[in-house]
Amino acid sequence: MSESASILIFGNPNVGKSSLFNAVTGARQHTVNAPGTTVELMRGTWTTPLGRFEVTDLPGTYSLVARSPDERVTAEAIAQAEPGTVAVVLVDATSPSRSLYLLAQVVEGGSPAVVALTMNDLAGAHHHRVDPAALSATIGVPVIEIDTRHRKGLDALAEAVLAAATIRPSLRGLGQGIGRRPIGADEESPEETLKRTERLFEWVSGAVAAIEAVPRTRRTFSDLIDRVLLAPWTGIPVFLGVVWGLFELMTRATAPLIEAVMAFFEGPASSGASWSLERVGVDGGWLEGVLVEGVLVGVGTVATFVPVLIVIFAAIGVLEASGYMARGAIVADRVMASMGLDGRAVLPLMVGFGCNIPALAATRVLPDARQRLLTGLLIPFTSCSARLAVYVVLAQVFFPDHAGTVVFLLNVLSVLLVVGVGLLLKRTVLREVHREPLAIIMPAYQWPRPGVLARSILTRVGAFVRGAGPIIVAALVVLWLAAAIPVRGGHGVGDVPIEDSLYGAGSRGIAPALEPMGLGDWHLAASLVSGLAAKEVTVAALAQSYAVEAPTGSTPTGLEERVMETVMETSGGHPAAAGFAFMVLVLVYAPCLATAAEQRRLFGWKWAGGAIVMHLVLGWLLATLAFQVGRLL
Repeated sequence: MSESASILIFGNPNVGKSSLFNAVTGARQHTVNAPGTTVELMRGTWTTPLGRFEVTDLPGTYSLVARSPDERVTAEAIAQAEPGTVAVVLVDATSPSRSLYLLAQVVEGGSPAVVALTMNDLAGAHHHRVDPAALSATIGVPVIEIDTRHRKGLDALAEAVLAAATIRPSLRGLGQGIGRRPIGADEESPEETLKRTERLFEWVSGAVAAIEAVPRTRRTFSDLIDRVLLAPWTGIPVFLGVVWGLFELMTRATAPLIEAVMAFFEGPASSGASWSLERVGVDGGWLEGVLVEGVLVGVGTVATFVPVLIVIFAAIGVLEASGYMARGAIVADRVMASMGLDGRAVLPLMVGFGCNIPALAATRVLPDARQRLLTGLLIPFTSCSARLAVYVVLAQVFFPDHAGTVVFLLNVLSVLLVVGVGLLLKRTVLREVHREPLAIIMPAYQWPRPGVLARSILTRVGAFVRGAGPIIVAALVVLWLAAAIPVRGGHGVGDVPIEDSLYGAGSRGIAPALEPMGLGDWHLAASLVSGLAAKEVTVAALAQSYAVEAPTGSTPTGLEERVMETVMETSGGHPAAAGFAFMVLVLVYAPCLATAAEQRRLFGWKWAGGAIVMHLVLGWLLATLAFQVGRLL
């Protein structure tokens, strides 16, 4: 391997960029954010007998005229490319005009270019197969036909990239001056820009006519299916059924896996760690507590998310590769229009009602970084299944005759919050989120490729474990230390009642802030602090603060009476209003640590921290309003 080059992969959405990237890099890939942005890029290494290539998969775009952060990153990739960087531009043989327009803009930037011709087999099925040699002779750029599903043409593509690395680009027939102008050059007048654009379109039309790549005129199998999937009366029920299926898959199919992971960490892993520490002379005490009840529990928490992420990434990958994702976006587009989002945002938001972590991961289906950010900030307002478990217990305590209705109202409130906060953010800090008309290529239906799908899943899950995992573990260790450090009573570290620990003292300090909502008690404050680690432990934390034992699979014995006594006192005789305020607070006040860590990984500390502040302020206001209004009813 004596030669090397850097490759930038350009292409429209849904033309096979990710498939090519996964096929050539295999497991040697990782995700990064473009500098100063939340735009996610994939980078990897392609090793061939000819040399080693550093490959970057850029966001899909139809044009280098930057109207969004994604398009800006793609345009700047050409302007900032180092000498010898080769642009591999994917051209969809079933609809080459869009791809050729992007190719013309890429070559304008001055980078060596190679065309990777995709989906030619599908074009052949519609009787307009593109001849790669004829296309190359027409446009003056090397054209390599590839089929990533069967790894055809990849060696030829590597040879073309090495050959093109030292050649000054030029498009045949484009005209003098066109194809030589670097991106970022002096600004043109509107008239000059219009003339340049017209010449580009004329060149594209001439190139398409020369290769006789005309649109198909007969209906295909995909067309017949789309008559059902895109029709309002049938498409919407099918889409809702698909989302419901995702939800069921995420909750039911992963439940045994999550239980197995939890059982392993709570059983053999915990026992094995304690035995190993005992062998090296650490028997009990605070150090064993930190390692076993802090670090190991944190690692186990991260591990429980892995099955969920694997399932959801696999399901989303199948929907994308099969071609249905584009249809679902069209069906749901009108629903999201008011918030400046397109139909693709419905999927992660609905997944959020199962679990916020895979929902945040699912934002990768959105092509625009601003829409990914807005959707990612809204997802924690969806009422996940962990919150649902808390609602059910608390509703039975405060509303025993109307528990189901109260839980339903909380889910309605969750939907209203998603819409309301979305509109608020769009009109304030995210004013730049403007909904563009949904322009999306409708790929033909096809079977996903298992190998490519598996590599994509491993890469995405690995990014979560590396990015969010350490934060989750560190935060849980801090919570354990807070519960283990005594602040009064002369107790030893790790052997202290909860009320005498730093955790208890901190909860007492927070309790006064809960008085306006009728919840000014340290037991309730402690449960909310514990809920930051995981919402489902809120009730268990209440039991722990009251030192109430709980039989397996049941509500802690006596907990209902103790909580009702406390809230009756703190609310001044209005326990129902305070109880509802408590549940509103559980819904809104802050996402769990895992969700916050994933937001930080995807969007950075600034947005993740700002989101937490927004949740705390909004949660306090809404819970206070719920109590103050409720006690008057």
